[in-house]
Amino acid sequence: MQQPVMGLRDWGLLLVLSVLWGGSFFFSKVALAELPPFVVVLARVALAALALAVWLRVTGQAIPTGRAVWLAFFGMGLLNNLLPFCLIFWGQTRIASGLASILNATTPIFSILVAHLLTEDERMTPNKLAGVALGVAGVAVLMGGGLSARGGQVPALLACLAAALSYGFAGVFGRRFRRMGIAPAVGAFGQIAATTAMMVPVVLVFAPPWQLAAPGMATLAALAGLALLSTALAYIIFFHILAVGGAINSSLVTLLVPVSAILLGSLVLGERLAAGQFAGMALIAAGLLSIDGRLLRLLRGGRPA
Repeated sequence: MQQPVMGLRDWGLLLVLSVLWGGSFFFSKVALAELPPFVVVLARVALAALALAVWLRVTGQAIPTGRAVWLAFFGMGLLNNLLPFCLIFWGQTRIASGLASILNATTPIFSILVAHLLTEDERMTPNKLAGVALGVAGVAVLMGGGLSARGGQVPALLACLAAALSYGFAGVFGRRFRRMGIAPAVGAFGQIAATTAMMVPVVLVFAPPWQLAAPGMATLAALAGLALLSTALAYIIFFHILAVGGAINSSLVTLLVPVSAILLGSLVLGERLAAGQFAGMALIAAGLLSIDGRLLRLLRGGRPA
């Protein structure tokens, strides 16, 4: 079957999307300097849900009201937002935003493992097995790349990997939305709105807002960027690319997100990654390129799909 063809504008949007998602690690790192992780998660999803509700209204897309649909939204919100956001933001209080983004890039690798175990039509192939092996090697290199048990770096690394695993389960769980006839933008709003509802009691119990000092303008700006740019706008662009370029081309953003996050962390936050951590990123990138056979075609001198 012929692969979808993306035009120059679509490739430009893919680059923009990588910056927006890479920027999420930067924005959250800034916000976490003054606010606890749970509060940052709630602010991200609540503002993004509001923005996506406006988008659905403008584009004339109706919000479903059925019980089964909203149960699916809550399940997806738990796996795709609440758990990974909380884990990544907590991890970022202990490790650099660039390193967190590299660990997040293992999501497709976990998705392959989960899909192989839980589905009948997405089984392991030699390309996928090679990708998983390279990805695991990359994580092993990261574990030995100058991390310190002091300061919670190793638990933070494991938390970010657990977030990627949660995204992997979300990928399998989200397959039901196509069967239910849920449009991608509606599904994005539904899961984020459901996450907001779940995060409110979590914040009230573990991080009551009335006990926190008022955040500064930099933190408020970071929260706005995280919610409106790196979540709401990013979702809209992603679903456009997915429709035009297909799953394979849109997945390339996973390779670009760490680059954006590392550059922002280095230039603005003064973060530095060890050479071993860059080596781990290279192995993970090779694993991602191996998943669809792209790396093998490149090595053979053929044109990538």
